Parts: sequence; C-alpha cells; structure tokens
Amino acid sequence: MNILAYLIYFAITYIITVQVGLRFYRNGSIFLHGLIPHDTTLCEAINNILLVGYYLVNIGYATLMIIFWGTIHNWTEMLSVITGSTGFIILSLGVLHCFNMLTIYFISKRNQLFHPIK
Repeated sequence: MNILAYLIYFAITYIITVQVGLRFYRNGSIFLHGLIPHDTTLCEAINNILLVGYYLVNIGYATLMIIFWGTIHNWTEMLSVITGSTGFIILSLGVLHCFNMLTIYFISKRNQLFHPIK
C-alpha cells in the first residue's frame, strides 16, 4: 500500500510544483524587471536561477516528507498521510512565496531610497 501512496503523492506534488513554478516564473519576471529595469539579460538569468532553486527545494522537501510516513495499512491511512503531506508542502510554498515577495518589496524600497524617481 505504501508504494501506491508514494506514486499518488509524487504525482500530486509534481503537478503542484510544476504549475506553481511556471506561474512564478512568468509573473515574477515583471517584478525583476521593476527592480533591474535596464538589464533584461540579468533579469532573465535571475528568474531562471530562481526557478531551478524553487524546483530543487520542492523536490527535496517532498522527498524528505516520506521519511515521516509509517506503514500504511488501509485506504483511510493512505488518504490521511497523502493529504497531510501535500497540505504541509502547499503551506510551506505559501510561506516561501510571502517571504520572497517581502524581500522584493524591501529591495524596491531600498532602490527608491538610493535612486529616487525624478
């Protein structure tokens, strides 16, 4: 039963990670161009590095979550373990996203302080 749970869990985690990562990649480009308006190449490079880092953190985190699973004996336990682990990953993604947005906010405020708009 654990093998089936692993397959379902990794399929759900993969779909969530890829979909959210692509959305962050597409929409995050706008924020990076706002921070570094005159260097498009640098913005794209930073955006690519952020996407790779996002994927590595999420794949590693999802894989580490399996350590805490015990032996699954029935469908109820399987559903409980999968939803709990998936929910924890989604929650941590939300916290990580808020932290990143807060960082971008502080960087933009610092840039306005040092380079005021005329």
